[in-house]
Amino acid sequence: MTADSPLPDLDPVIHAQARLRVVAALNVLGDGDEMAFNALKDLLGMTAGNLSVHLTKLEDAGYVRINKTHRGRTPVTYTALTKRGRLAFDEYTKAIRALLDSAGGVQ
Repeated sequence: MTADSPLPDLDPVIHAQARLRVVAALNVLGDGDEMAFNALKDLLGMTAGNLSVHLTKLEDAGYVRINKTHRGRTPVTYTALTKRGRLAFDEYTKAIRALLDSAGGVQ
């Protein structure tokens, strides 16, 4: 990055702290793997309502897939990153790195 090039844009959908934590947690799963809503909620220390709101925003952007099913008679919700979500997270991390590198000054 040079003085002539603009600072990178950060994806506003991912940039919110809670959504960044959700995407980062789901990114460690392999392609096709899912995490149960309650496991994600516990991992992130979020309330069900707060996590649900952020997952909806990520789903609306096409970044996560939500699969509501049943385990026996118990309803279970699974979440996973989509290919688009993985790409968006990869682009976001590249933009953050570029932004941080540009703030490092001349060495």
